[in-house]
Amino acid sequence: MTQKELMLSGQLYNAADAELTQDRLDARQLLYAYNHSRPDETEKRKLLLAKLFRSDASCYIEPAFQCDYGYNICFGENFYANFNCVILDVCPVSFGKNTFLGPNVQIYTATHPINAQERISGQEYGQPIIIGDNVWIGGSAIICPGVKIGHNVVIGAGSVVTKNLPDNVVAAGNPCRIIKQL
Repeated sequence: MTQKELMLSGQLYNAADAELTQDRLDARQLLYAYNHSRPDETEKRKLLLAKLFRSDASCYIEPAFQCDYGYNICFGENFYANFNCVILDVCPVSFGKNTFLGPNVQIYTATHPINAQERISGQEYGQPIIIGDNVWIGGSAIICPGVKIGHNVVIGAGSVVTKNLPDNVVAAGNPCRIIKQL
């Protein structure tokens, strides 16, 4: 398997691989253009996001936005991310329809081995993240690798989501926990 195939399958891989390095550089070029575009350049922004995500994603993202690759992010209809969103997409990140992210939300599929020798070697891996329909994630929340968030979920600002959340709940805190059923 190539390093990219290993990365996408959630196995240990070398992020310094030439193909992955070029993919990240390509994404950063598009992100630079996007993040430095004028607010009235809506068509230009749509084209840049379409290239980044390699799709006609139905999304609106306030600059500044950062991600690793872009091509591992999939959006349902009516997606909105407020300022300073970061998505580390070494594995797939899937958003359902009507997902709203507050400012400074961080979504991490990337992680590193706990074993020091593996970590020092430069090996890393990822775990996919799935976010359901009608989800609202409050500002400065962090979604950790491998988390699945159900439909109709509200996550409070500043939360650190380390475990799966079922449908129809309000959750908050560090670590994030269910506050009430909806």
